[in-house]
Amino acid sequence: MATVREGNKGVLLVVDVQVGVMANARESKRIIQNVARAVERARAGGIPVLWVQHHDNDLPRDSPRWQWVPELTPGEGEPRIHKKYNSAFELTNLEEELARLGATHIVLAGAASNWCIRATAYGALGRGYDMTLIKDAHTTEDMHLEDGRALTAASVIDEVNICMTWLEYPGRKSGTATAEQVDFSSPGGTR
Repeated sequence: MATVREGNKGVLLVVDVQVGVMANARESKRIIQNVARAVERARAGGIPVLWVQHHDNDLPRDSPRWQWVPELTPGEGEPRIHKKYNSAFELTNLEEELARLGATHIVLAGAASNWCIRATAYGALGRGYDMTLIKDAHTTEDMHLEDGRALTAASVIDEVNICMTWLEYPGRKSGTATAEQVDFSSPGGTR
């Protein structure tokens, strides 16, 4: 079993809200506004904001697609985590930054819901952190399968929200909240 983090020290983790990731994402304008609102609320409350930025063959580092969307800008001194894998924990310095900040509760927003958001949420819970997913501040795009079926972004987003609401790990809390209602110091959100 993972070491459960004691306390109520929250951080906001903004994952992959990059030009190339958001280009075809469902309701990207609304989601970006909600992520920006969460960032604004976190900063106003003195909550650390950490920025996770993905790079791979489709998002080469320093390319225009790799950049943050224009509406979001990391603040001076806010940690930036560069990742290559879906989970923001894999082969990054995220855990060191969280330890430095004394974090026990991760509030999560960004993209893509079915890949990096889900993997990072599971990674956080598996490492003993409480987790709150901002249910109106993450997104993905529709997926078209080889057999002609499609997975709609709306269905994927709903499924991830439901999963994070009911997921249980011993000694940890998981839940969802809106960008307007999230409580950075009270883990788990609503159930």
